[in-house]
Amino acid sequence: MMPLSFAEAGEEMTIQSIGGRPDVRQHLETLGFVPGSKVTVVSSINGNLIVNVKDTRVAVDKSLANKIMI
Repeated sequence: MMPLSFAEAGEEMTIQSIGGRPDVRQHLETLGFVPGSKVTVVSSINGNLIVNVKDTRVAVDKSLANKIMI
């Protein structure tokens, strides 16, 4: 497993787990980041990511991306 922040653009990955405080995990789950779902990095700028998750584009900063394990 590795954090989402290390994923290559264009590569589809499966979310393995979500870390962080309960409120952070809840926020990410609301955005569609749940274990077992597919996520694709669209672009990465200084560790901040734009990703496709559940047919939606979502921007996540580096600290959140580090809590999403793929």
